[in-house]
Amino acid sequence: MRGSTRGAQSKQTADQKKGQDKLIVSRSGGSRTAARVVGWIFFIVYIAALVYFLFFAEGYGRVIDGAMHYNLEPFREIKRFLIHYDVLGWQAVVLNIIGNVVGFMPFGFFLPLLSAKERRLLMVLLLTFELSLTVEVIQLFTGVGSFDVDDLILNTLGGVLGYGCYHLFSNLSKSFR
Repeated sequence: MRGSTRGAQSKQTADQKKGQDKLIVSRSGGSRTAARVVGWIFFIVYIAALVYFLFFAEGYGRVIDGAMHYNLEPFREIKRFLIHYDVLGWQAVVLNIIGNVVGFMPFGFFLPLLSAKERRLLMVLLLTFELSLTVEVIQLFTGVGSFDVDDLILNTLGGVLGYGCYHLFSNLSKSFR
């Protein structure tokens, strides 16, 4: 009789542990879901801000003049900004060079955060380049801004640096668990 009581107690304890395990899994799954929703909200806000600054912000020279402006020579505009730094001013240099890199870093950070498929460097690089190319082509055909191969280079670099920040953040968060 005592053996069956212990067996029943063991079964009950095992069932309780399973229930606790399910509870723990559902808690972590719920927090992951909440984090993913928050991540998507930040990503959508980022994309909206990016679209605004790239196409509509008059303070950044985004006026439609109807002319097609383009640069197909790699590093031409980067060199121009660095060589004529004193004439153009530091704000123009920072806005053009640093702004193009920093503006796309969140894209490279959010992609692997939001999708397991985009957790490889090559995928982030290609998707960042594709987004940047899309922006440049729209700018060319709408006359808002210009198509600049240097922007493609700087934007893609920004996406890759954002990917690096994601991995740094991911590794740091794992070490604190």
